[in-house]
Amino acid sequence: MFEKQKLQLNRYQADGILLLTAAIWGGGFAAQRIAVQFLGPMMINGIRFLLAAAFLLPFAHFRVEISKSNLPGVILAGAFLAIASNLQQLGLRYTSAGNGGFITGLYVILVPFFLWVFWQERVGWHTFLAAGIAVIGMLFINTGGALRFSSGDLYELAGAVFWALHVILIGIMVRKMNVLSFSIGQFAICGIVNLLSGFLFEPFQISNVWQAGWALLYAGIISGGIGYTLQAIGQRHSPASDAALILSMESVFAALFGYIFLQENTTSVQLIGYGLIFAAIVIAQILKPVPADQPRVSDSPHRIDQGLP
Repeated sequence: MFEKQKLQLNRYQADGILLLTAAIWGGGFAAQRIAVQFLGPMMINGIRFLLAAAFLLPFAHFRVEISKSNLPGVILAGAFLAIASNLQQLGLRYTSAGNGGFITGLYVILVPFFLWVFWQERVGWHTFLAAGIAVIGMLFINTGGALRFSSGDLYELAGAVFWALHVILIGIMVRKMNVLSFSIGQFAICGIVNLLSGFLFEPFQISNVWQAGWALLYAGIISGGIGYTLQAIGQRHSPASDAALILSMESVFAALFGYIFLQENTTSVQLIGYGLIFAAIVIAQILKPVPADQPRVSDSPHRIDQGLP
């Protein structure tokens, strides 16, 4: 999309664009939290992902090129995206935007664990440290230290597992095909499957779509299409270490917008939990070893696929 552009940015300008991207994504949690009051999770995800695909089509000159050999990977990515987004959306029915944002952010820590288990990639001590801190943070957010979890937070945690698998698959697929074609393809597959499932299994009234209209537009076009575009511009001019850390601020913005727009109050114990999870995400990125010259499965840009919470 940007091969022919002449836009030149310095590192600080690029970092500012990435910070704006994180804010846009963080706002997506509040938008989804509003939409779920009117529509079921599958219907919401069907509409927003189809909107995101439609927004990106003009940038691809209305051409989506997916070879037969790459089609299974695109379909699997769409399936992972559908499962992850539905678990996330279902969780937001029962938990706050802040909780959803921080718990979803745990995928940054889960990715290296899955790479270790399934691809035998080395896992450094920093990953285990980050995971331990994150677990403590989860306890503070959801339970106040007691061993019980709300159903919404458990849905978000299950969603983080599939977000992690999705990120790994993207790291494989973007080396094989055009990124825009891949993104549009997986968005379309995810959107169609969700929309059809929503019509079959969820109650639906067209008036509810209008009531959730601006939230759906935000989640689909702004968080998806515009967020993705800004991310691509920023990451082209910003070091990967900067990008990963700045984009992880998405969880902080999710809590902030939840407080501003949804009046979601947090306890002091939950704030400590937020701080611990954010610290775990930062540790996982700052202490990540520099990749060797040989590309690995994990050497993929942070959330290059979507820009969607």
